[in-house]
Amino acid sequence: MLEQAMKTQLKSYLERLQWPIELVASLDDSAKSKELLALLQDIVSLNAKVSLVQRDDGERSPSFTVGVPGQPARIRFAGIPLGHEFTSLVLALLQTGGHPPKVEAALIEQIKALDGPAHFEVYMSLSCHNCPDVVQALNLLAVLNPSITAVTVDGALFQDEVTQRKIMAVPTVFLNGQVFGQGRMAVEEIVAKLDSGSAQRDAVKLAAKAPYDMLIVGGGPAGAAAAVYAARKGIRTGVLAERFGGQTLDTLAIENFVSVQATDGPKFAVALEQHVRQYDVDVMNGQRADKLIPATEPGGLVGVLLANGAVLHSRSVLIATGARWREVNVPGEKEYRNHGVAYCPHCDGPLFKGKRVAVIGGGNSGVEAAIDLAGLVAQVTLIEFADALRADAVLVAKLNSLANVTVHTGAQTTEISGDGEKVNALHYTDRASGVAHRVALEGVFVQIGLVPNTEWLKGTLGLSRHGEIVVDAKGATDLPGVYAAGDVTTVPFKQIVIAVGDGAKAALGAFEHLMRSPALAPTTATA
Repeated sequence: MLEQAMKTQLKSYLERLQWPIELVASLDDSAKSKELLALLQDIVSLNAKVSLVQRDDGERSPSFTVGVPGQPARIRFAGIPLGHEFTSLVLALLQTGGHPPKVEAALIEQIKALDGPAHFEVYMSLSCHNCPDVVQALNLLAVLNPSITAVTVDGALFQDEVTQRKIMAVPTVFLNGQVFGQGRMAVEEIVAKLDSGSAQRDAVKLAAKAPYDMLIVGGGPAGAAAAVYAARKGIRTGVLAERFGGQTLDTLAIENFVSVQATDGPKFAVALEQHVRQYDVDVMNGQRADKLIPATEPGGLVGVLLANGAVLHSRSVLIATGARWREVNVPGEKEYRNHGVAYCPHCDGPLFKGKRVAVIGGGNSGVEAAIDLAGLVAQVTLIEFADALRADAVLVAKLNSLANVTVHTGAQTTEISGDGEKVNALHYTDRASGVAHRVALEGVFVQIGLVPNTEWLKGTLGLSRHGEIVVDAKGATDLPGVYAAGDVTTVPFKQIVIAVGDGAKAALGAFEHLMRSPALAPTTATA
């Protein structure tokens, strides 16, 4: 089942097991059960501490649990966890077997203190690069807290459940039978939702922090580069991030970051955070900035108000909050988001296997999405507002070669309609003739570019008509001591490699500002 190179790698990982673990398989006569059995037999062959039992326990087939012999298992995989989920499987094996997780001690204690019982079910697809974070987070909770169980379900394999539970986006998480959340969630976010008092405790701890020399808002490529450059100057540096890695977490393949021939977004995001944490940087994950508070006097401290009510202060602030997927803003889009309206074809495409979908957008992202989906779904309709597709010629040629793709240019999307529960049609108007059209379908993928994350800054500093932060050649904004970098700014060409360089440049610009500013009382780090 596993290739030899993967076996060799897994064998070395399993040497870290501290005690025996047991895999209990629930199988039937299907081909997928035979595949799963082959995978589990490969795993067992690699380490004597791993045993396998076949038992029909009345649960989904094919599935298997990961547990300690003689104890109730708290982790189950329904499906064959390969692809993006292979790492989730490896971590489940290691952590169940006593290998310590790489999370902060305070978070571990917070997880152990959570009240139960809590039974999680997460529906994923093996092609979803957002899903592993959620799967791994829920499995970690189950490892650390005996009152928590976690089941990972491959939605493409258990299509009847997906239909019955009306799941149209992955990852979708159920807690004790009720929808808990959708989309990427870090372990800190999940724990915060379960622990109602965590936000208030966080606010108290954050408000007690001493002022920074440079506070970076945003943990994407620009923010990470800025943090590294600031920390190397020996100044007190903090990073405030909703999710470290930013938009790269939603990027499947990265093949144009110079010196790295090929990687994927989640791996790149992990590398960013690991690099930053090599330095003395105060990383505050899972925190959202709500307001910028300008300094009241020259050389004074700039404030950042957080969503939990805490205020952080710094001699300089560097904003690198990036951008997000642009919405079409037509009736039905918000109502049917995650119920047929999606923004990630790689993640949610497998849920629409054999169905009809539309892609809105004729740039590279839209055409690539249409090509990708054409291999999964029955019919793809691509809608482009302009009179011609804007994608690269090689992509357009590939698109035009696909028999199950229909392209409409000069088409304005006017509505996404549904039956109250899920999408059933897309409406557009031919811009030349004015004739309205209705396309019956089950899914709509929006791929029309990005919008900067600057709503929280309106009225405090200069923004362009597109909502981007206006910066000069050194990354300075029109507020003294406030700098910005990356996709959130007017800097052209939204590329990872450009954002990284822009973050470094803005950090150097902010440091130059600090050197020329009046000295304040020394800032003393606090936990």
